[in-house]
Amino acid sequence: MDSYKHRPSSAFNSPFWTANSGAPIWNNNSSLTVGPRGPILLEDYHLVEKLANFDRERIPERVVHARGASAKGFFEVTHDISQLTCADFLRAPGVQTPVIVRFSTVIHERGSPETLRDPRGFAVKFYTREGNFDLVGNNFPVFFIRDGMKFPDMVHALKPNPKSHIQENWRILDFFSHHPESLHMFTFLFDDLGVPQDYRHMEGSGVNTYTLINKAGKAHYVKFHWKPTCGVKCLLEEEAIKVGGSNHSHATQDLYDSIAAGNYPEWKLFIQTIDPDHEQRFDFDPLDVTKTWPEDILPLQPVGRLVLIRTLTTSLLKMNSLHFALLLWFLEFTIQMTSYSRLVSSPTLIPRGTG
Repeated sequence: MDSYKHRPSSAFNSPFWTANSGAPIWNNNSSLTVGPRGPILLEDYHLVEKLANFDRERIPERVVHARGASAKGFFEVTHDISQLTCADFLRAPGVQTPVIVRFSTVIHERGSPETLRDPRGFAVKFYTREGNFDLVGNNFPVFFIRDGMKFPDMVHALKPNPKSHIQENWRILDFFSHHPESLHMFTFLFDDLGVPQDYRHMEGSGVNTYTLINKAGKAHYVKFHWKPTCGVKCLLEEEAIKVGGSNHSHATQDLYDSIAAGNYPEWKLFIQTIDPDHEQRFDFDPLDVTKTWPEDILPLQPVGRLVLIRTLTTSLLKMNSLHFALLLWFLEFTIQMTSYSRLVSSPTLIPRGTG
């Protein structure tokens, strides 16, 4: 019997119910019980997940990345990297996978202007035949901190003062003055890149170092990079004030208008790789999230293209319940402390629909 005969092309359009993770659900009408009359088993994760989703249908605002816009499309492999990974959706050039992408600002609330100087989120969910694969990143290739223990404190420093609801520079500088590793991130934030013109003209980065595993079990460190085909464009401070004053949703409108007009946004995916056996050859730590990998010695390798072709039909519900957290077996986190913190933190937000 062909084990692939009844396999869906992806978890995105499967002919049966799926869990949040993309795993198939074979019975959506009955709970798991010890006998015909019960009791119900706590191991019935579908029942627990279904009730949790129902209980939380009114979704609270995200702590970070509350302001965002989403669109659907596809990812197409253009270059063979099967020597690096056994991932099914990367198996050969020409393979297409449905995706949904969420762009966002980080610090401010859901109704805030999209022209504020702030990192931008760039999260991609791949609906593969092996389950959902989330590549969650930002528009900058580095991050403020190395240790996820500091993340809540960092966000609290960047958030508006809880007394006045005003973002205050002294609170930000007071915190980061104790963490000099954040300086690299600030060079990006206060560059022109700190205020992208819109989401279409914005780069993306996986930020963390991941591990790709090939069929032979060989691992390689990898960094992911998204490059817009229409180029990178940003707003100067004066332009941002003018644009934000006339339309606080300008980036979302640009994304939706471009797709409606058939001018589909597109990004190229590139990777950088390092053999873990050779990491001692470099004068930087490949697992340090506050550092970039020099492209002159670790060049970008093309992988594929991402194209967004339609917007969400029920934007508020779908966009705000869209969560990113899970990994698949063909890709692993490294021992980066921020990686493990994200691995623990993100799933705890899923029942609230805010990961």
